[in-house]
Amino acid sequence: MSIDDRIGQTIEETARSQQATRKVWDLPVRVFHWSLALVFIGAYVSNRAGIEYFTVHLWCGYAVIVLVAFRIVWGLVGTRHARFWNFVRGPVSTWRYTRATLRNREQHTPGHNPLGALMVIALLASLLVQSVFGLFTNDEIFNVGPLYGYVSDALALKLTSWHRQLFYWIAAAVALHVIAVLVHVVLKKDNLVRAMITGRKPAAQIAASDEIRSSRWWLALVIVLALSALLAWIVLHAPQGSSGELY
Repeated sequence: MSIDDRIGQTIEETARSQQATRKVWDLPVRVFHWSLALVFIGAYVSNRAGIEYFTVHLWCGYAVIVLVAFRIVWGLVGTRHARFWNFVRGPVSTWRYTRATLRNREQHTPGHNPLGALMVIALLASLLVQSVFGLFTNDEIFNVGPLYGYVSDALALKLTSWHRQLFYWIAAAVALHVIAVLVHVVLKKDNLVRAMITGRKPAAQIAASDEIRSSRWWLALVIVLALSALLAWIVLHAPQGSSGELY
């Protein structure tokens, strides 16, 4: 084989290796991610549209609760990179990662990096708290949350206020998340958006042992159905509030 042929073969092998990918994100995680983004936007738009869209806003809230609850359960029983133990790190490891990132030292992780893990935990916790608060709200006009009957008027008003205020903190966290993703895509050439769509990352960044083989979507479906049924039972068996409407 001539030198030119060897060079050509090396170039072809390099190109193939760069195009090769490995699966790290399962289908349930990807569906959860984009569904949560859609219902969060839907909740905001329906709230801004006026009280006549309260039912839409309420159902978006139900969806947020089920999705976040599912992700918490999936973080315990899901596939490898979806589990919290696989990506949540302690303060020392997180600081080391942050310092290396600020020094522009290239780092790749199969799943969420330590800073991304902090954002995941913060968003899951805040979204769950905010959406649960929404179940007890009272707009003092026509509508109340489905669990309003469990609390006093004074507590309902407090929860309504916290429900509204927490949104701005969540919106700020979402904006920070989007900026971080754009930094990875534009500056670090690490397309996290494509990875969350396809579930795959470049093979050059992921060891063969880190690739997942199955999405276990059937288990995810069972969990979602169970959580949906539980939420429906809680809402349908809640006492009717003294004012406003259930839906």
